[in-house]
Amino acid sequence: MYLPAHFREDRPERLEAFVAAHPLGALVVATPHGLEANHIPMLLGRDAAGRSVLRGHVARANELWRRAVEGTPALVIFGGAQRYITPSWYPSKRVTGEVVPTWNYAVVHAHGPIRFIHDHDWLLALVSTLTELNERPRAAPWRVTDAPAAYLERMLRAIVGFEIAVERLEGKFKASQNRTAEDRAGVAAGLAADGVDAAERDELVRPS
Repeated sequence: MYLPAHFREDRPERLEAFVAAHPLGALVVATPHGLEANHIPMLLGRDAAGRSVLRGHVARANELWRRAVEGTPALVIFGGAQRYITPSWYPSKRVTGEVVPTWNYAVVHAHGPIRFIHDHDWLLALVSTLTELNERPRAAPWRVTDAPAAYLERMLRAIVGFEIAVERLEGKFKASQNRTAEDRAGVAAGLAADGVDAAERDELVRPS
């Protein structure tokens, strides 16, 4: 990924928080059939040795787990806020006119080898954790154990887990850091006027 210094984010806590906030990743793996991409919610955690790992699952009907060789390098792309930025929002436009449109966005890339997992208890723990995290904000959270046991067993047999040992996390937060404070304020005001909420604006406009 092209990564100019002013857009680079390499602080682990920031990258991990971003993945937790945007858990749907595009998993890209090279197979004998070419590059395959699947969009999958994932958990970023630690293995028994304290190393970063991404965990998720695919449908057993998905041929990826058959085609990808154990240990094949994988790339996972997590995307956040993204918006077109008009030069009309820059106060500097009125001074020099030397402005052009751009696109602000936030992404994190995770790199590492992938392995596939069929263990029943591992899969049950994964789907339970995924469910608990996503149901937590609800007044009456649904739990995996709410499903009939026989049905749950059928569903577990229909998926294959995977784990990626994360060797590198890199973030690109292209958020007007290369503009002046006045231009950044203009972008933030323009986004707000367009109805972009505060959380998304925080990802799209960051200090230099």
